[in-house]
Amino acid sequence: MMRWLILGALLGLLLLYPALLAAVVTIAAAVLGKPLLVAFVAGLATRPYLPRARRWAR
Repeated sequence: MMRWLILGALLGLLLLYPALLAAVVTIAAAVLGKPLLVAFVAGLATRPYLPRARRWAR
């Protein structure tokens, strides 16, 4: 619940300050324009949810 309140407060601040909104959109577009960086971040985000590879018993 608190996460949604914080997100709403951040979005409200971005709407109050259009220059800040433009800067955030510009940075997001620059980051999303780099596919390697997007793939790396997606891999980091999904890593905790993937099953761990087990070693074979000797």
